[in-house]
Amino acid sequence: MSVPALSARHRRVRRTELWAYAFLLPTIVLYGVFTVYPIVGSYWYSFVDWNGFDAIKTFVGLDNYREALSDPLFWNAFKVTILFTVVAVPVKVFSGFLLALVLNSPRMPWKGFFRTGFFLPVVTTTAIVGVVMQFIFDPTSGPVNGALLELGLTDEGVNFLGDARTALWTVVAVFVWKWFGQTLIYWLAALQTIPTELYEAASIDGASSPRRMWSITLPLLKPFTIIITLLTLESTLHVFDLMLTMTGGGPFFATQVVEIFIYEQAFASSVPRLGYASAVAVLFGLFVFVVGLFQLVGVRAVQRARQA
Repeated sequence: MSVPALSARHRRVRRTELWAYAFLLPTIVLYGVFTVYPIVGSYWYSFVDWNGFDAIKTFVGLDNYREALSDPLFWNAFKVTILFTVVAVPVKVFSGFLLALVLNSPRMPWKGFFRTGFFLPVVTTTAIVGVVMQFIFDPTSGPVNGALLELGLTDEGVNFLGDARTALWTVVAVFVWKWFGQTLIYWLAALQTIPTELYEAASIDGASSPRRMWSITLPLLKPFTIIITLLTLESTLHVFDLMLTMTGGGPFFATQVVEIFIYEQAFASSVPRLGYASAVAVLFGLFVFVVGLFQLVGVRAVQRARQA
C-alpha cells in the first residue's frame, strides 16, 4: 500500500475516533457532574462543619467521624440496616429458588404467565409501591386489616406501619415481594444451564426426584448460589425509597436505615448538617465497599470452580 493511501486511511480512523469521543462527551460530562463530583465532594464535606446555606465552611478534621462513631442513632440505623439484610436475603433467595424449581418444571402449565406475573412488581416504581402499600396496610380501611377482621384473626385493625414491633417486618415483606421476580429470574437462568441429559440419564438409572435434586441440581447450582446471594445482599443496602415512602424511618427509629439517617441529617432536620451527613455517608460507603470486595472474591471463586 502506498504512503498516500496509508495517510488517507489514518485520517479516516482519526476522524472516526474524534466522532466517537464527541458522542461520548455528553455522557462523560454528566457522569462527572452527577456522580464523580458528589462522591469527591462528600469526602471534602465530611471534614467540615457546614449547614449547606452559609458560605463559610469550618474545617473540623475528623470530628464528624468521631461524632458518628459515638452517635447511638447512627449505630441504631446501622443495626436496622444489618437486621433488614439478614432477614430479607435468605427469605428472598430461598423462596425464589423454590418457586424457580416449580416454574422450571416441564410439567408446569402457564409458566410464561406466572413468570410475567411475578416479575411485574420489579418494573413498578418503588416510590409508587411504597405509597400504595400505605393504603393497603392502613389500620382502619386497608384491605389487609379488612381480611384479618373478616377471618376473625384479630378484633381490631393492626397498625402494621405505625407499630415499632411490626413496621420493619412489614417493609421486609413488601421489599421481598417487590424484588422477588428479579431473584426468580436469576434462579431460572441458573437452572436452565443444567443439561437435561443429566436428569434423563439419572432417571434411567432409577434415581428418584430427591436424589436428582441432591446429586445433580444442588451441586451444579453452587456457583450460582454464591452470585445470587451476593447480588441480593447488595440490593438490600439500597432500600431508601421504599423505606422513606412507607415509614419515613419511624416509628421511633424502628425502620431508620443508614440511608434514611443520612437523608435526615442532610435535608430533613431543622438545622441541616451536610458535613456530618457526608461523614456518615463515607462510613456507609466504606461498608458497602467491603461488601463489594466479598462479592468480587465470590465471583472469582465461582469462575475458578467453573474452570476446574
